[in-house]
Amino acid sequence: MENQKTSAKQIMINYGLLLAFSGIIISLINFSFGNIYKPHWSVQVVSTLALVAFVIFGIKKLKEANGDLLTLGEAIKTGIGITFVAAIISIIYFYVFAKFIEPNFVHNIIEVQRQTVLDKMPDISDEMLAKQAEMTQKYFYVFTFGGIIFVNLFLGFVISLITGLIMKKTDEEITSI
Repeated sequence: MENQKTSAKQIMINYGLLLAFSGIIISLINFSFGNIYKPHWSVQVVSTLALVAFVIFGIKKLKEANGDLLTLGEAIKTGIGITFVAAIISIIYFYVFAKFIEPNFVHNIIEVQRQTVLDKMPDISDEMLAKQAEMTQKYFYVFTFGGIIFVNLFLGFVISLITGLIMKKTDEEITSI
């Protein structure tokens, strides 16, 4: 039983690292093309497909390591573990990116938001724009990091729930065959 827990933890770490590094590579490619502030929709599609794939492959690997046995709980725990590891690595990368690789990132995001608001609401007051910029500056990292964790864990839960329902197999199911 202890061997299984070690195996599950190792799978979460390995697939979480793979997921995080795939996201970092996608982000750096997007940055190199100059699309970091207004990425093409395909970037999100590729990132989401990578998340789905690494969670499914991680759960499949756990099932194989457990002699083709998998409970729904193990699947969910593994999927959430994979996405949690990826979220933590992604937060570290994002912080390094925004502070050192692209040190004007927050300022540039504020300008992109400002222009977007002006395009949608041309009559907005300068005071409202300044207030929005101030709030973004103040809480940017809190909301960004919280969003990374929430989205990763939520998607990890949903994907692992569906995968677990499809792949689950217990001792009882094997002996009844």
